[in-house]
Amino acid sequence: MRRQGVVLKLFVVTTSLILIVFSFVMIAEGLFFERFYRMSKIHTLEQNMSHFEEQYEQVVPDSQKISRLLGAFMNENDTSTSLLNQSFEQIIFNPYFLELQTNHKTVIVPLPTDGMEYDSLPKGIQIGDQLVIDGIFMDEDDTIMQPITIQKNQTELTMGLARVQGKIIDLMVPEHRSYNPLYQDTLIDEALQEWMPKLELEHYQSVLQDGLPVKLEWVDNWSGVPFAIVIQPLATDEPTARYLFVMTSLQPVGEAVDILKKYFVYFAPMILVLVTILSMIFSRIVSRPLVTLNHAAARMANLDFTGGPGLNTKDEFGELSRNLDVMSKNLDTTLQELTDTNDKLQAEMEEKQRSEQLRKELIANISHELKTPLGIVRGFAEGLQDGVARDKKERYLDHIVNETDRMNALIMDMLELSKFEAKAIQLTCSHFSMTRLVQDLADSFSQQMGNRSIQYKLNHQQEHYVKADSRRIEQVILNLMSNAIRHAVENSVITITIDRDSSGKILTVIENMGMPIAENDLSRVWDQFYRIERSRDRKSGGTGLGLSIVKHILELHHSEFGVMNTNNGVAFSFTLYESRGELHE
Repeated sequence: MRRQGVVLKLFVVTTSLILIVFSFVMIAEGLFFERFYRMSKIHTLEQNMSHFEEQYEQVVPDSQKISRLLGAFMNENDTSTSLLNQSFEQIIFNPYFLELQTNHKTVIVPLPTDGMEYDSLPKGIQIGDQLVIDGIFMDEDDTIMQPITIQKNQTELTMGLARVQGKIIDLMVPEHRSYNPLYQDTLIDEALQEWMPKLELEHYQSVLQDGLPVKLEWVDNWSGVPFAIVIQPLATDEPTARYLFVMTSLQPVGEAVDILKKYFVYFAPMILVLVTILSMIFSRIVSRPLVTLNHAAARMANLDFTGGPGLNTKDEFGELSRNLDVMSKNLDTTLQELTDTNDKLQAEMEEKQRSEQLRKELIANISHELKTPLGIVRGFAEGLQDGVARDKKERYLDHIVNETDRMNALIMDMLELSKFEAKAIQLTCSHFSMTRLVQDLADSFSQQMGNRSIQYKLNHQQEHYVKADSRRIEQVILNLMSNAIRHAVENSVITITIDRDSSGKILTVIENMGMPIAENDLSRVWDQFYRIERSRDRKSGGTGLGLSIVKHILELHHSEFGVMNTNNGVAFSFTLYESRGELHE
């Protein structure tokens, strides 16, 4: 392995990390595992004891249900459990029992902890099994028996004992207990006797009265097995205090810790050798593709591929990084120069083509718009000059004035449009009623609409106020109304709707009844000198600049505007910000 090479570095780092983690695990298990196990076990016991307390409140004072509850708790938690009175004395319950159905009656067989061994119970007994029990009846009705022997098969009956033979209909026996359960349950009295003289009863009673558990440890002198003891008060309606006494063996964890320590002592050398071998293999596997990439990156430094970030190290990663940096910089510089140059050329070409097209269209449109009125003026002027139709002099002069006004309007619109395009227009915003403004302006077209039998209908639920330049918005409405009347069919209705849209803005829609606009022409209606009907009569046509001026005004107001075909004709729409301040007419 190369000195300062990536293989050596990976090997050293990987081996060190694994050994550090392994050592930490060994130390932690030796020092803290037993303590953690005890704390975790006691914490779990406390939670289950609280749950027991809730169940206990529901079964008091039924002694049979209390016995069953104690037996279930002992099986589920692998503990010896008892109830204590206020003097810390056991309240006798038989948590384990068998209930048999004979031919004539039901017999309950409590399983005592004293005088009976766990091995005396047949293995795997369950409800439905047949049992033969010899013992002594404890009541006059012969329904409760203290067992001496419990068997599945009949044997010779011992003199002086009674026999019960029947089917198990209910039972509670020791299950899932890691230690001899019947022997362990007998240790409760011994633990209490040894523990009580050492207790400062007043102190512990005070703690228990506060609802807090008492935690102790006790060692069985005969077996040397350590036990954890937890005592918790039971909150019940009984006249005297009741305590739940739980004792669980701590022997398994001690044995497990001792075995783990011996296991690690023998297993540590094997782990060290295995870690060394695996780290070397891992280092070579990881470094091999990186070395290959390093050589490939040296060839790609001439813009064969993309690069990555730089690292200032002396191993193969450093070499790879420097090569990739060179390649990345060269590629980035070259591509950036090409992109900038291409963008500039493209923009210049598009701008040049656009300017040329606009120039041609402007010249053609202006020529077309001015040529006709100039020709008319010239014709009428020459007629007057030559004295032709002297009786029509006044009509000729009226035509000359009208055509002059038309050319003046065209020139004024062009000047207005040039101001918008030069960004020389400044808005003077105020608060005004959009509803009132539209109605007043629509009324001003009454003569034009009357000449063609056209009416208008204003739809609005309430009066809406907007914040905008009222003079410019007036210009917008006049142009849109004029355009709507111009393209509407006779004997039709122009519908004007003013309402608040979903975004909270005031939406105005002007819809006329007439021929729809071709889909390809919808986006071009805002262009200068654009007319949908090329052959339209000049007397009924505008200058061709009105909608273009409308577009610029609405863009200055940050309006959302558009045009669309409807079922009956064409609708133009635009939005304005709603006014919520002081109103100025």
